[in-house]
Amino acid sequence: MMPNWLRTLPRTPQRTLRRTLAAAMTVALAATFTACGGGGYTESPVSVTDRRALPAEFTTRAAVNYSPYRTSRSEADIGSEVITPANVLQDLRLIKATGIGTIRLFSSSAFAETVLTVIRDNGLDLKVMLGAYPNPVHDLAGEAGNLRELAKCIDLANRFETIVAAVSVGNETMVEWSAHKIDPVVMAGYIGRVRSAIKQPVTTDDNWLFWASVPKVIADVVDFAAVHTYPLLDTFYNPTAWDWRLKSVPTEQRAQAMVDASITEAKLQFGKARAALDKLGLSSMPMIIGETGWTAVDTAGGPALAFRAHPVNQKMYFDALQAWAAEGRRSNGPQAVFYFQAFDEPWKQGDDGWGLFNKDRQARYTVQGLGTCGVTWTCEPGTYTAASAVKWVAPTVAPAITANRYTLYAEADVAGEVRATGLKWDPFALTGYGVVAGGAPGDGSTSLEITPNPVDYGWGLFLYSDAGITENLSGFGATGKLNFSVKSDSYPGKIEVGISTDTEDRDGQEAFLTVGPGDFGYCNTNGWCNVSIPVSAFLAANPKLDLRLVNFRFIIADRFSFTGKPLNTTGLPKIHVDGIHWSK
Repeated sequence: MMPNWLRTLPRTPQRTLRRTLAAAMTVALAATFTACGGGGYTESPVSVTDRRALPAEFTTRAAVNYSPYRTSRSEADIGSEVITPANVLQDLRLIKATGIGTIRLFSSSAFAETVLTVIRDNGLDLKVMLGAYPNPVHDLAGEAGNLRELAKCIDLANRFETIVAAVSVGNETMVEWSAHKIDPVVMAGYIGRVRSAIKQPVTTDDNWLFWASVPKVIADVVDFAAVHTYPLLDTFYNPTAWDWRLKSVPTEQRAQAMVDASITEAKLQFGKARAALDKLGLSSMPMIIGETGWTAVDTAGGPALAFRAHPVNQKMYFDALQAWAAEGRRSNGPQAVFYFQAFDEPWKQGDDGWGLFNKDRQARYTVQGLGTCGVTWTCEPGTYTAASAVKWVAPTVAPAITANRYTLYAEADVAGEVRATGLKWDPFALTGYGVVAGGAPGDGSTSLEITPNPVDYGWGLFLYSDAGITENLSGFGATGKLNFSVKSDSYPGKIEVGISTDTEDRDGQEAFLTVGPGDFGYCNTNGWCNVSIPVSAFLAANPKLDLRLVNFRFIIADRFSFTGKPLNTTGLPKIHVDGIHWSK
């Protein structure tokens, strides 16, 4: 479980860095790439008469995105995970048992050939939308890697021609917020290179925002459009994107109303993409939904998805999609809908929980009724009804803490204090932590030792109620302070200290302060020092905080883009904290 900032903000420096690097290399390398047959756009536009039709089977079957990863727990692990034919066969049989007849693969390297071979050798009635996954290029070696990926895609599409129904080159590579952005001119060259060497219809998968303003250079080289829409995530990153709360709807109807509203939003987004193609004179170009889904599990933490993510909500969205797909085939809607996704993938960490099956290949509530538990498949534990769906409910405000001290982590007892209960430490980026000997002066014999193990953009550790119980600390707002003792051996530069709250609208709010040596008593000289931060400083950083609904009571972190450290900083020393408490 992690707060919003750990999912959203770190994207920015990565995106900016990659964009800067790409821009710097474009002029220097463009001529070279074009000369060697790479990404340079030299293809002629595809004429209306030459556009390849989607196969009938492609447009009549239910479809799903598929990756076979089971054991990987981080992105670094997936390259070494062994994908066995036996495991793939198990997966594909489970997919077939749901009635799904088409799968989408994201790339042609790694496991694609294994999947296609398993389909062929076992006579499985499955069609595939094969993917090619080019990456941003900063040197000739990177371009060579992309050309190998394209060549593999071409090879597989031709060798497995009766199974590969369509091909998609690129996945969310051109939308503005892409973390692996590729210039549309370069992508057009990649798409044209693949299309010229195979017989199947070809597209590129991207978010609806890209397709809503699709450049002609891309529209000219694809046979159909593959649009991604995620109304659920829209409200995660922007709580006002569409009205998911629907406060005016009676409580018992609110979950269904939320899903209905999400489908309406998805249709609006799809319609904007349709209008962009029509404006280019491509009103006859087929469109599909390449990705859309709903999480069954709130893996992101806090109030962000707690009132949206649930197995029943997932089923409601999945069922609504099937109706839209049927509608689309009869009119100008999506000719196919690829659900995201078949199985959970723990390596995605906070972006997991989308699967129709969990990581253990247990069927989720969404598809359980399509078979028989214990016969067709093993079902995920849990008994649900439609009434189990989650929805917006007003937050419960607990009585305000009236004591002068609210203690989070300390050994020493203080007269008149209130001690927090039911709290959990939760690390981000595999940050290590544990109780060790050696406490702050006056606070017992132990402390909490933090071992930073950052990802490229930083690390964090936070203390919260995993039951979602908030604390009313409104009495600490005027003159209150957040206090703790800290010791580190020359930890470089600044750290961050933060808190988060729920709100009446259930859109979590966070505030962080960067703290360097000398700020609020902080030191990094391998001796204990006492940090005391006015609560008013957090309120000044984010006036939307609601101290009646404090969720994350204490956060210590180092997001490099905020503290000024270079990305991928490693070798950080341990930090000890002790005596964490709020005071009036």
